[in-house]
This record gives sequence, structure tokens and C-alpha cells, in this order.
Amino acid sequence: ATPVDFGDYHPLKPITVTDTKSRRGARKGSTSSSSSSSSSAAPDPLSSMLDGTDPLSMFAAASAAGAETERQKRREREEEAVGSDFEPWSAKRGEILARFTTTEKLSIGSQRELLNLSQQDYANRIEELNQSLKEAWASDQKVKALKIVIQCSKLLSDTSVIQFYPSKFVLITDILDTFGRLVYERIWTMCSDPRPLPESFSADDVNDTAKETCLNWFFKIASIRELIPRLYVEAAILKCNRFLNKSGIQETLPRLTAMIRGIGDPLVAAYARAYLCRPLLTEMMERCKKLGNNALLLNSVMWAFRAEFVAARATDFITMIKDCDEAGFPKHLLFGSLGRSLACADPPEAERLPILNEAWKVITKVRSPQDYINCAEIWVEFTCRHFTKREVNTVLADIIKHMTPDRAFEDAYPQLQSVIRKILTYFHDFSVLFSMERFLPFLDMFQKDSVRVEVCRSIMEVFIKHQLEPTRDPVILNAMLHICKTMHDSVNALTLEDEKRSLALLINGFIRMVSFGRDFEQQLSFCVEARATFCNLEPVLVQLIHACAAYSFITIPSLSSIFCRLSLYLLSGQVALANQCLSQADAFLKAAVSLLPEVPRSISVEGKLRPSEGFLLDFISNFLSTLLVVPDHPEHGVLYLVRGLLNMVQDYTWEDNGDAKLRVYINALPLLAAMSQEAYLYCIPRVDSNETLYGGDPKFLSEINKLCETLIGQVLDHLKALGRDESVRRQAALAFSLFGCLLAHGDLRNNKLNQLAVNLWNLSHKHGHCDTRASVRTLEFMKHQAQQPDMAHLSDTVQRLALQSRT
Repeated sequence: ATPVDFGDYHPLKPITVTDTKSRRGARKGSTSSSSSSSSSAAPDPLSSMLDGTDPLSMFAAASAAGAETERQKRREREEEAVGSDFEPWSAKRGEILARFTTTEKLSIGSQRELLNLSQQDYANRIEELNQSLKEAWASDQKVKALKIVIQCSKLLSDTSVIQFYPSKFVLITDILDTFGRLVYERIWTMCSDPRPLPESFSADDVNDTAKETCLNWFFKIASIRELIPRLYVEAAILKCNRFLNKSGIQETLPRLTAMIRGIGDPLVAAYARAYLCRPLLTEMMERCKKLGNNALLLNSVMWAFRAEFVAARATDFITMIKDCDEAGFPKHLLFGSLGRSLACADPPEAERLPILNEAWKVITKVRSPQDYINCAEIWVEFTCRHFTKREVNTVLADIIKHMTPDRAFEDAYPQLQSVIRKILTYFHDFSVLFSMERFLPFLDMFQKDSVRVEVCRSIMEVFIKHQLEPTRDPVILNAMLHICKTMHDSVNALTLEDEKRSLALLINGFIRMVSFGRDFEQQLSFCVEARATFCNLEPVLVQLIHACAAYSFITIPSLSSIFCRLSLYLLSGQVALANQCLSQADAFLKAAVSLLPEVPRSISVEGKLRPSEGFLLDFISNFLSTLLVVPDHPEHGVLYLVRGLLNMVQDYTWEDNGDAKLRVYINALPLLAAMSQEAYLYCIPRVDSNETLYGGDPKFLSEINKLCETLIGQVLDHLKALGRDESVRRQAALAFSLFGCLLAHGDLRNNKLNQLAVNLWNLSHKHGHCDTRASVRTLEFMKHQAQQPDMAHLSDTVQRLALQSRT
């Protein structure tokens, strides 16, 4: 307690007990006195509060704590009343402040320091006023608090910076809400003596002192001269009407609504109505029911509140929509607004079918095709979200019925595309989707080429994304072939390459998902049909080549004839190469090489057994000619297919008295010679052969030379063996064959190679078993070639070659 100034002392002066904490906010000039007239007297028990044992202080603290607890309980009960689906104002507030901003200068009042404020400075000043309001109220300066609220409310009449007005509204109404809460809690506290008011209290439960205080506040507000602050401040304490009469705000709300009509600025008037409605959802719903022409208001409610809130009360909204007068606002627009909410949030399960039925009764009666499709498109999502293909098919049939006459669909492509997108969002099983009788007829309404292709593309994208397992369902295959053909047929000379690639990628995605299992005939039949259908898109053809290659690779081993298998492996490899399918070509050629050891020494031809060497030599020669254009595999060694073939030839069991193996070696030499050239004799377009891969690398050429030396060495060893066995006729034929190979493909300017050629010529003629006519023609050819500028060295070689007659 503050010591008493004896000059101010009077026996009748009331004793004031002041808490040390509360004195900090006490009004200027307030004093405290004790019951003792002497500073030496014993301490007054009413002013001994510093130790916290004063009973009045304890009662005050308990009352404050009880009031705070009651406020918390009331907030929780209010949240429960509107439900968890009700969007709190705090969330909406932040969204508005972030959205409506400005860079213009703002002002608060006419004082110089409150002019030309930035948006942030303005918000800070408003927050300072909010704090000043709380401090004035805490220090029992109720009149000052009211003045702050009035001055802030006046700011809402200024719309000079119109884009900032929503944020200004939020900031100012924060102060109004603070004031309304303080007044309500003050009166509530006055009613809590001797016991707290029940939550469902009526005016009869309120004591006279609280009622008098409440009336006093309303009288003070009624004396405000300007309309806007008088309206806003009374709206801020609107809940206090519960303390005065049983009807609460029901009598006051119409009067305040009528007052708003006196505001000239439509923007200010609209926000005043918004502030009046914001705590009053239930009351506004009841008012909607009572008004005759309430459609516009009802539509605004469905747009403004969260989808979860509307969905939970969908049946109530439908009842109100049915009772609306259609003169000012058509019912199908109301159902459209309701449908938007139900597309985002789920109504109770038991109410879903009745909701759809009631909505579609109205939608299907809309005569204007544009109005009809605008509403129907919204409700398609609700139908897909909660029902089966039966209901969706019914909706599609109704849309076709309304949009087909007079080709009304031509003006509604965006809405029809939206319908397709929504169906694809919820139906990923394409066997179910295409089993809807009206789905493909619905697609037929897309007559414009660009739109039709875009719709087909969207269907294909969903198919590729969600069709995880291969399918052979004829319903899916027929429908998807139709859709892919639509995309393919849109390609023309003006189509961009990127567009072609994009369409081909989608079509290939479909082709990859088609599988007939072990039914190879069906698989091949599908590939043949697809190739005929998609002939304008090269990437699709390549994909079909892949599919056909896979079919061939699977089916070739089932053939009984080994030479048929070898020929088909080689042919399939050649086709794969021609279509740039390198991995498939590699697989076919390796399969052919691995099959060679299984070739029998004799085969049945027209019912007779014949040696197989001739057929095998022809196959290997064809195979060698193909290897020239086959690029080496990056993970294998140089010339790995050539080496693999020669190894198989080496290990094969040939006829004992035959030279077939050596003839294969001789036939491989022209291939190796061709591989060593800078430019190959032939190539396959868009396939890089070894000439490109190695670019004449010396190491590559060295490997070729080593392999040639090995093969020639094998042939020479065999020729020596034939001489020992006195098989001179075979020796002559083989030596002449190797000579011809060296002449045609070797560089005889090399002395060593030239001498080898001469020796082979002499060996082939040594015993007179060489074909004389062939020898003569060979010499004539060499003489003719020697006349070429770069072949003069052959003249000397011809001089060293002699013809020997048979002995």
C-alpha cells in the first residue's frame, strides 16, 4: 500500500486496496490509503498483499482464472457447434492478408506521422492501436478504448487504395473483435457472482447490474454520430444482446441489415454485410430459408464455405435449393455450386445416391445445351467418385442425348474434355471403361481433329500409366486400336517431328502391353494388323519389328528342320539390322552360331539322305557376308562374332576326306580384307559398322592381320598334309582357291604375299590337276588388271606364273 498523505486524509474517505501488480496500470492520480492514521500503526490486513495471503487478492485471482477457463470452454464449444469442417477465421485471415497487397502509400487519420505509410508500417500502426486498446481496457479506461475502436472503424470508409481494402478490413476487424470480446467477457464476469452462468443461459439468468452495464454500452454506441463506426461497433458487441433479451440477436440483426442500406459506397456496404454475417453462419442459413428470393445468397454461402462444411449438410442445401425461386437465379447454377463442393469433399454415404438423383432431376431438364453441359460436367466427378460404371454410363448417355441435336457438342469441347479427364481419373481398369456402352459413342462427339487427337492422347497416357499387366482382352484391344489409329491418321506432311515422336511413343506403349502368351499365331496376327495400321510412324514400325523379332526368336526353335532354323535366324538378324534393331540382330546371329554344332553330317532331301556340307558351306558364306555390316558389341572383344563362327567351324565334325573346313577359312579371308578397308563395300543406312566404330584404328587392323595369318597358316598346313597323303588333286584345287583369294583381296605389292601367291600357283599346277581353262582366264585377267595405273606390279607377277600341262 502507498503511504497516506495526512493532508488528504478524511475519516469518510473510502479505503482503497491496491495490488502492486495492478497499480502499474492504474489511472494517473489514483491513490491508496490505509485504515491507520499513523505510519507506526500495525499493518492493515486488507493492504497486506505482498505475501499473497490477502483473501480478496486470492478471490480476484481465482475469478480471473475461472473466467479464462470459461472462455476456453466457450471457444471449444463454439468449434464443436460448427464442426471440424468449418474453416476458421484465422486461416481465412492469413490468406486475405497475403493476397491483397499494395505498394501505394497509406494514411491513418490526419496527423503528419500517420501519413504516407507503407503497407507494413500501416499494419504495424494498426497493431499498436490494438495493443493500446487492450492496455486502456486493462487500466479501466473504457472510454478511451471505445474512442480507439471508433477511430479505427472510420478507416473502413476510405476506399482510396481499393486493392488493399480487403486487408485493411481484416486488420480493423481484428480490433473490433478484440473490443467485442472484452465487452462480452466483462459482462459475463459480472454475471458470475455468486455462480458462473450456464452455457445455455437466458436473459432471466443475468443480474440487474450486468444488464445495466450491457445497456450502457449499447447506449454509448447508439450516440456515435457517424453511421459506419456506429454500425461496426454495435456489430462487434452483437453477442451481448443475449444478456438483455431471450431472442438474442434475432431482433437486432434485421435493424443492422437495414442500416447498411444507408452506406453509399457499394464496396464498403458489401464488407459491412460480410462483417455482420461472419460469426453468424447458423443465423444466415435460417435467414436463407425464410427469405423468398434467397438463391443468390445461398449460392454465395456454398461458394464461400469449405467444401467439407457444405458436403456434410448437402441434403439441407438440396432442400433449400428446391424451395428457391428460379426467377432471379436458376437452380442448375445452384446445383453447379453444390457439385463443386461435393467434388472435393464426401457427403455421408447414405445420402449420396439421393443427392445424385435430386441433382440430376434438375440438370436433365435444362434446355440450353451450354447451361446443361456446364452443370453436368461438374456432377460427373461426383458420379465417378462414388458410383460404378452403371451410373457413369447413364450420365454419359444423358450427355449424348442433350449435346447431339444440332451438333451442340461443337460449342462444348472444353466441357466434354473435362468429362473424359474426370472419368479417367477414377476408372483405371480399361476393361471396365470400354465395357461402358456409351463411352466410345461419347468419343465420337469430338469431331474436330485437334481436339479428338488430344482426347485420344489423354486416354493413352492413362492407359500406359495404369495398365501394369499385359493384356489380350479383345474389348481393350479393339478400342485401343481405334484410339491409336485416330492419333496415327492425324499425321500429315505438316506434322512436326516432336509431335510424331510423341504419338509414336504412346502407340508403342500400347503395343508393348499386348501379349497373347504362347499363342504365337495371334501375336503375329496382331503385329501384322498393327503394322498395316501404323505405317506412317517409323518409330511404331520399329517397335513392331521388335515385336516380330521377339515372336521369331521364340518360335524359330520350335521348327524341326535345322537348316530352316539357321536360315530364319540369319534372315531375322538381317531384317533386324535393316531396321536398326541391333540388340535383336545380335541375338539372332549368336543363336545361329550356337546352333552350328548341331548340324548333322547328312540330311534328308526329298526322302534321300545327302551330305550336309554343301548346305552348311552356303549358309556360312551368306553368314560371313552379313557380318561385314554388323558392328561389334561394346562389351565383347574385337570381331567377336567372326571369332565365334570360326571357333564353331574348328570344333565341328567334318567329313574325313573333305576340305570343307579349309574352304570356310578361305571364304573368311575376303570378309577380313573388306573389314580392313577405310570405306566398306556396302552398309545399312543408320547403322554404324566397324568402319565407323573403329575408324581405321591400327589396333583393329592389327587384329585383322593376325586373324588372316592364322587362317592362311591353317590352310598351308592342310596343303602340306594333303601332299604327304598323296591327295594331289584336292591339294591342287585348294591351293588354286587360296591363290584366287589372295589375287582378288590381297595386296601383292607385298613381296612376302606375292611370293606366297606364286608358290600357290605353282603348287596347284605341279601335278597337272588344275583346270587349264580357269588358269588361262586368270592370267588374262591379271594382264588386263596390270594395265591399271596402280596395278602395274601384276606384270611382274604374271611373268613368274607358268602354265603346266597334264602329264
